[in-house]
This record gives sequence, structure tokens and C-alpha cells, in this order.
Amino acid sequence: MPTVFVLPFPAIDPVIFEIGPFALRWYALAYIVGIILAWRYMRTLVRNDRLWAGLQRPTPVDLDDFVLWGTFGIIIGGRLGYVLFYNPSYYFANPGEALAVWTGGMSFHGGFAGTVIAIFLFAWRRGLSVWTLFDLAGCAAPIGLFFGRIANFINAELWGRTTDVPWAVVFPGAGPEPRHPSQIYEAALEGVVLFLVLRLLSHRFKLLEKPGFLAGAFAFGYGVGRSFAELYRVPDAHIGYLSGFLTMGILLSLPMILGGIALMVWAARRSNREARN
Repeated sequence: MPTVFVLPFPAIDPVIFEIGPFALRWYALAYIVGIILAWRYMRTLVRNDRLWAGLQRPTPVDLDDFVLWGTFGIIIGGRLGYVLFYNPSYYFANPGEALAVWTGGMSFHGGFAGTVIAIFLFAWRRGLSVWTLFDLAGCAAPIGLFFGRIANFINAELWGRTTDVPWAVVFPGAGPEPRHPSQIYEAALEGVVLFLVLRLLSHRFKLLEKPGFLAGAFAFGYGVGRSFAELYRVPDAHIGYLSGFLTMGILLSLPMILGGIALMVWAARRSNREARN
């Protein structure tokens, strides 16, 4: 069946402005805005006493200090994850380019691992509950994910499979075929929907009182949302499909789904006394 309607791709320059050798790109701005808004949201959560029932939590000042640790975890982990998971042969042959983040190439799962390490180190250094810090980061992470996926769309990268749906988009560099705007699907699922679900769990069901539960809910929700979106997204050309419909994104999301379920069950079964120790 021929496509009745195809959305034109918006002609947005990936570079916002240039001054000499410096160029500000939408992708970099997405990281900056996402990190700032996530940090501000975490501060809002710890200031809301009714969400905690007296449970010890980081102070706003703690979060001011943590944002630098988290940023390094996201950037270094995201880049190394892309190098190791998505294109190891190229970077093993060109090790000097492994940390060249300005050339593009970031992995969410690598950034997730980097943030986990940053949280463990920061919590240990400050004597904070690592699970509470995980919960706060999980509640705020969808904000950054939303902006990151919108930047992927602006960059016309990580596009979807060919389709005849009315909202299909012809992406520059992807041939003349209309495709699923899979970046928008991910922005909606990993960003908007996941944020609202976690907001409901934290505010309506007061699950910040169960340290670790919201971190598990984030891991599970992201894994499910990402796996669903992968069904409409074209995998990296140099990797392709691992087996049938299985992609690297789905494979890396499976441990998050299983680990998220296990963490939610564990957190839900802990007594209030254990949670406060």
C-alpha cells in the first residue's frame, strides 16, 4: 500500500551556532539542559518532606556536589560503552579516538553503568544511602533521556525501519523511503511516559520510603521501553541484528529488566527499620 502522507523532515541545523573553532550543537545542549533539569528535580524531591516519612536523604547541597560526579559518569561511561558495545574493532584500531566525544557516539547503557559507579563512590564518600541516591537519579533520568532522543531526531540519526504509517518521515541520509521516527518513540517512552510513571510512584504511592524500589522501576521501565522501540529502529549498520529481531539495544536492556524486577521485589520486602539503617 502506498504511503498516503509523509511528514517532511524539519530542516534544523545540528549546529546551533559557531564562533571560530567552537560550535554548540543541539546534542551537546540536550546533555547540558537534561543534566541541569534533572539536578533541579532531584533537589525538589529531597526538599519535599511528605515524600520521605522521616527517612534520611541527601541534602540539596549534597546534590549540588553530586551533579559533577554524575556528569562525569554519564559522559565517560556513555562514550566507553559505545566504544566497547557498538564499535570495538574500529576503536581498538584507532585508540586515540576512543574519548573523542565530539565526533558522536554515546551509549545509554554505558552512561548508566558510569552513573552507577559514580553513585556508589559518592554515597560511600559522603556516608549516604546508595539506594536512596539511586532512587533520586532514577526519578530524574527520564528528563535527560527525553532531550537526548529529541537531539537524535534533530541530528537525523538512529532512524527507524521503513513503514507506510501516516506519520512516517523521510530522513536525510537514510534513502528515499519513509521511516518510523523511532527517536520520537523513544523520547515518549523513555522520557515522558517513564517520568510520569515514576512521578506517580514517588508522589502518590510514596515509594521513596522504600529505598531501591524506584531505581528498580526505572531500570525495568527503561528496559521495556527501549526494547519496544528497538522493534521499530534500524540497528547500527556495522552490527545489524544479532539473531532474528534481537538487537544490541535489546540484549543490553534485558539485564536491566531482570535486575529492575529483582530490585523492586527486594525493596518492597524490606522492613521500614531495615530501610532506615
